[in-house]
Amino acid sequence: MNLTHRRVLHIALPVVISNATVPILGVVDTGVVGQLGLAAPIGAVGIGAIILTAIYWVFGFLRMGTSGLTAQAIGANDKPEVAALLSRALIIGVTAGAVIIAGQSLLFAGAFAVSPASQEVENLARQYMAIRVWSAPAAIALYGITGWLIAQERTGAVLAVQVLMNGANIGLDLWFVLGLDWGVPGVAWATFIAEWSGLLLGLWLCRAAFRVPAWRDWPRVFDRARLIRMGVVNGDILIRSVLLQAIFVSFLFWGADFGDVQLAANQILLQFLEVTAYALDGFAIAAEALVGQALGRYDRPALRRAALLTSGWGAVICAALAIGFALFGGMVIDMMTTAPEVQTAARHYLPYMVAAPIVGVAAWMLDGIFIGATRTTDMRNMMVVSTALYFLSVISLMAIFGNHGLWLGLLLSFILRGITLGLRYPALERTAVLPSFH
Repeated sequence: MNLTHRRVLHIALPVVISNATVPILGVVDTGVVGQLGLAAPIGAVGIGAIILTAIYWVFGFLRMGTSGLTAQAIGANDKPEVAALLSRALIIGVTAGAVIIAGQSLLFAGAFAVSPASQEVENLARQYMAIRVWSAPAAIALYGITGWLIAQERTGAVLAVQVLMNGANIGLDLWFVLGLDWGVPGVAWATFIAEWSGLLLGLWLCRAAFRVPAWRDWPRVFDRARLIRMGVVNGDILIRSVLLQAIFVSFLFWGADFGDVQLAANQILLQFLEVTAYALDGFAIAAEALVGQALGRYDRPALRRAALLTSGWGAVICAALAIGFALFGGMVIDMMTTAPEVQTAARHYLPYMVAAPIVGVAAWMLDGIFIGATRTTDMRNMMVVSTALYFLSVISLMAIFGNHGLWLGLLLSFILRGITLGLRYPALERTAVLPSFH
């Protein structure tokens, strides 16, 4: 199949649409418990969801690792390995979910020790999590299924799973909480059923893999070399993701030192970054699939074209976002807060959000390219370098420029990630050569 703009959009657009549905669920969850007329249930659902999302996020590597490895197996036309990779991902996901269920008491106790809440909120949050945690195997296994489908360019199937899960969750939220008056446990049961329903649909969409005997060829599935390879890839991605999270967490913590108004303004502006990430995610995922397949075929021209095509679209999207933020950012800020001092502060720092998509596009797109190529050691090492340079520079910048220095440091972290990965790109291309045996 030729590498065309149409093919890139065919992969990317369903992901962009799927991402757009994610915030809707949080709004409905909050809105439904808000109808109970009490503050505690809103706080309980919010903190319970954040804790579980943070725990599940640790296993987000399964999506990216499965995507890159599967894309390369598809490029190499290794159908048995494609099927075996799905089995491995499902086994890892279900096992991880079972471990979370077994260790829930310790995990939840640790979470509330780090972020304590009032006794009423904590009790309600524990009720919520004690129900929802039983869908952990489904939620984490879905990371693997999503990566496996992305590698085959089946992002429409990923969108279908997301729509089913969010639609079921919203419908059941309304029924259980407003119709049956189940309160906070009703929200948890809605998510529990939605996540298991999503897994069932995901398995059905992957049914072709179960027609290939290799999915239960256990010597292949548990092949030591392949498991080590998958473990190394996933481990590298986990370390890279933890370091990336450290940058954003430090940004939030340091922002609090500049007062409540600046903290609120920073929080509002971070939503612009979230929009950028959601919009670019589709094109980074297209890079994962197309680069991985090209590398699996040892087709260097196709790899380069995949990298250029997807990055070109990423650049177009980022330019459009920058223009949109410049023209309409102030209006969006005024819609997100009615506090005049927060509006003024957020508008003052808005130029950083106009610049963010432009300076960040290389980092976002190269992430997708390197995941598809499973050059995860490079990703890990360059992230270590970028994070170290970020922390060294942001402390100095804050001392001189205050909150401006904090924003400059965050933008610098994007630039550093783009430069360091860009320096490793030629080595990535050199791997797309059929190995010779003597």
